[in-house]
Amino acid sequence: MMSKGEKTGIGFFEKYLTLWVVLCMVVGVLVGKYLPAVPDFLGKFEYAQVSIPIAVLIWLMIYPIMLKVDFASIKNVGKNPKGLFVTWITNWLIKPFTMFGIAWLFFFVIFKSLIPKDLAQDYLAGAILLGAAPCTAMVFVWSYLTKGNAAYTVVQVATNDIIILIAFTPIVAFLLGVSGLAIPWDTLILSVVLFVVIPLAGGAITRNYITKKYGLEYFEQSFVPKFGNVTTIGLLLTLIIIFSFQGDVIINNPLHIVLIAVPLVIQTFFIFFIAYLAGKAIRLPHEIAAPAALIGASNFFELAVAVAISLFGTESPAALATIVGVLTEVPVMLILVRIANNTRHWFAAKAGKHV
Repeated sequence: MMSKGEKTGIGFFEKYLTLWVVLCMVVGVLVGKYLPAVPDFLGKFEYAQVSIPIAVLIWLMIYPIMLKVDFASIKNVGKNPKGLFVTWITNWLIKPFTMFGIAWLFFFVIFKSLIPKDLAQDYLAGAILLGAAPCTAMVFVWSYLTKGNAAYTVVQVATNDIIILIAFTPIVAFLLGVSGLAIPWDTLILSVVLFVVIPLAGGAITRNYITKKYGLEYFEQSFVPKFGNVTTIGLLLTLIIIFSFQGDVIINNPLHIVLIAVPLVIQTFFIFFIAYLAGKAIRLPHEIAAPAALIGASNFFELAVAVAISLFGTESPAALATIVGVLTEVPVMLILVRIANNTRHWFAAKAGKHV
């Protein structure tokens, strides 16, 4: 539930977000190439394959969104579970297998003359890891940009994280055809704590304190608007850091990055429309259907990259494929956000008292 005091107009940063993203990508690559000391320094602050600077910025992005969650409404999500079913079915019964099929088609058939067979196998492994890891953190940003139901999105993400604990290993092991798959549980658990538990608790504590001290009207109309551009600024700073880390990779492997990106981008659009149109078919309100589709379309790239590194090594082609997933994620997701916003009229009005 979004706060009553939230502005309905699009902000300055959001209006030109695509331009800012492109500029941040360019700045990040240039920093990585010509000021390598910067990413080298930031790279020292890492635990369990999770970059602490990026984690802080993601927290900065998510915290203002969590402020808008009406936590009392979370208990009502069960009254309208259809959005959860769309999320679960898309993420776990469809996405990993379509990722495998689309990536295999491109790497082994369409791009057969451009990618050696052994490299194609490694790139396929990286794509599988991405396909089996639906988004945990950034989906809160995508939900915010589509004016999604924040309380419902929290439950969608929380249940998805529980399913990851159970389903990720067997699905990846089956698709990779390997046994004894080693999952970096510290990365998985740390990511859930950093990107869901802490900002959720922080938002709840802040909301409760400010509301009790100053009242709900002050909280919604005066306090929350102070954080208006924090999420977008956090997103742009995150992009600069991510692209600074991968500057050499982008410059040194331009062709293969494009070849890997093609099936990943197609898969992202494909999964989005499967979930989005399913939401339309079962008459979900847009504030639930859009985040449900975006959760499936985006990836838990921290987990995918960490597993690729632990299984195949830092310099492996499989790890490169997961990194390409990181590079394509934000630009593609912003396009899907725009599509979702431009098709809002396809859907029913808000879910009202049921969500």
